[in-house]
Amino acid sequence: MAVETRPIPARAVTKGPRHHFFGYYDKSPWDATGRYMLALETPFGDREPGPDDRATIGVIDLAADCSFHPLADTTAWNWQQGAMLQWLPSAPDRLISFNDRRDGAFISVIMDIRDAEARILPRPIYTISRDGSRALTPNFSRLADWRPGYGYAGVPDAWQDDPHPDDDGIYVMDIKTGESRLIISIKQVVNHRREERMEGFHHWFNHLLFNADDSRFVFLHRWPRGERGRYTRMFTAAPDGSDLYCLSDHDMTSHFDWRNERQILAYAHRHEVGDRYFLFTDRSAEFEVVGEGILATDGHCSYSPDGKWILTDTYPDREHMRALMLYRPEDGLRIDIGRFFAPPELEGPIRCDLHPRWSRDGKQVCIDSAHEGARQMYVLEVGEVVEGA
Repeated sequence: MAVETRPIPARAVTKGPRHHFFGYYDKSPWDATGRYMLALETPFGDREPGPDDRATIGVIDLAADCSFHPLADTTAWNWQQGAMLQWLPSAPDRLISFNDRRDGAFISVIMDIRDAEARILPRPIYTISRDGSRALTPNFSRLADWRPGYGYAGVPDAWQDDPHPDDDGIYVMDIKTGESRLIISIKQVVNHRREERMEGFHHWFNHLLFNADDSRFVFLHRWPRGERGRYTRMFTAAPDGSDLYCLSDHDMTSHFDWRNERQILAYAHRHEVGDRYFLFTDRSAEFEVVGEGILATDGHCSYSPDGKWILTDTYPDREHMRALMLYRPEDGLRIDIGRFFAPPELEGPIRCDLHPRWSRDGKQVCIDSAHEGARQMYVLEVGEVVEGA
């Protein structure tokens, strides 16, 4: 195991005076051709969005001096995950998906970037299957109440007085038809190995993601722990909600990514080990520590397209700096490729995490950052590092 420092210049692909960002780390902003990147544009960056605050949906043309081309706007967005803006896996060169709020309900939009032709789906989207046929979603209104920064303002939670409803939870939706149904209820999961520490609290779901072959998906079950903390259990299930399995229940599970169809990398707690990156094997008690002594803190982790590298970051240190790094599990090599200032006034739900994500060819990395005074998107060329290290 070794740690190397190889700073890579971060090239801004957006510019002020408006703020620009993409959102979470589990989606790539690049289209299939590598020419266009998705982005959101906002007139402010220092407070939580309210029900009437709009973000502009657009594409960055990397072949035309990184010009930003607006396509639509939305009132269903947050600073951590944007509007779940993403390229539709079935047509990643032209179709995009994003969430919006219309007629008092959260919905999703499928749009063709060539002519802005759009169709509406009756539910918002959290994650889309790799084949682009179906989507999963939790209750974004409940997230707004219990996990600020991840839900949307403007639609009250119909179950706000119910700590664990049996008719709300995770829904699956057909991308073509819009047909949807509840597949896992909050009450069902609470009753799965129910514990005394769960009693008297509201529960919610977050962070849904399909595996490599769409045969399983992962999600987090959470409820309050003290004034600011939370307990977390990590579950997997089949796409129809069957074969529910609790993969991690030692108080804390944070960011994760599927390594393949059976293994999940997650920063979590194990009573016998502590806080580490663990590689869990689905539907089993098997796990192993990843990056012992090298990957020491929580970060937004994801595997490179070829599976050889892990990209992750850190939260701000005492100097308000965030680190960006690459880690090669094969030999334990860690390469720090950047450090970025995090303005201390941007904290909590309005923080600007790096949320690093890979380009489709694994040669570039994109981050959101406010180190130059405004939220903007940056690209780092990592091809020489990952291919020549």
